[in-house]
Amino acid sequence: MPLLKEWAVAQVAILERQVALADIASSWVMIAGDASFRRYFRLTADKHSYIVMDAPPEHEDAATFVAVAHKIRAANLRVPSIYAQDLEAGFLLIEDFGDCMLKQHLSNTPGQSLFEQILPLLEGMSRVGTQGLPVLDGASLRSELDLFTNWFLQRHCRHTLAVDERVLWDSLCDLLVEVASSQPQCFVHRDFHSCNLQVLNNGELGIIDFQDAVLGPASYDLASWLWDRYVSWSREEIEQWVEQARPSLAPQLQSEQWLRYCDLMGLQRNLKIIGIFSRLYYRDEKSGYLELLPQFSGYVRDVMSRYAELQPQRAQVIKWLELCPK
Repeated sequence: MPLLKEWAVAQVAILERQVALADIASSWVMIAGDASFRRYFRLTADKHSYIVMDAPPEHEDAATFVAVAHKIRAANLRVPSIYAQDLEAGFLLIEDFGDCMLKQHLSNTPGQSLFEQILPLLEGMSRVGTQGLPVLDGASLRSELDLFTNWFLQRHCRHTLAVDERVLWDSLCDLLVEVASSQPQCFVHRDFHSCNLQVLNNGELGIIDFQDAVLGPASYDLASWLWDRYVSWSREEIEQWVEQARPSLAPQLQSEQWLRYCDLMGLQRNLKIIGIFSRLYYRDEKSGYLELLPQFSGYVRDVMSRYAELQPQRAQVIKWLELCPK
């Protein structure tokens, strides 16, 4: 029996004393993973199910997952309980939230109804303690933006920036970093979207995939939700929800300033995502991500058309997006 499975079966046996090891082992099933190096398995015993996380230490940090889970739970938000851990090996036995992602409700639930479920999570996360968390500072934001040039432009489009293009790109990065750094800072999940929210049996929403949390811009997680990969909201809806979130996330800001922060934070994130999806395909050999590039390119085009301060870079960014192989 592989070491991970042996460890997990033994931990479940401790929790389920009346169930034989062989019966627990026979229930071992691999389940769908995410865009990371982590793997997930399900074990069942006496009608209880558990998730086994394998977070290879050379790529992942299980200790950070545990620490952030405790922070979020302290804010009375639902994250998986952790029943057992071997942090050196990267093994965790955690609560099973089931298989119903909020993504599955996007097509049959009105957007406003969804947002009314999302806003309390955003409010709660804004109050999560941030002591010990990494800071999403200027260097980190630029590193995220480098994913666009390194993996989308250079690797996917096979395009190297000319000197004048680099000047324009650097000026865009300077603006996006300034906008992110000047707004209120709080706990940021960093990948807050419909696949990382699960609908629990009692209808509550559970939060997963939070181990990359940082201290960062108050608009970041809201922007992640509004510019989702599986649904495109109308501009009217986006502006409505941005304003609806302002009293909770940034009450000190005026409406126009908050909308600008959200739009430009979304722009930064969507440029990063275009780069990440390219990297997932070429470096990690994960299929299915390149087909999402047109949607995020559309998000970038739309926001860049809305602000005079983005016009010096807009035409060049659109040219880069049109380099994308068909």
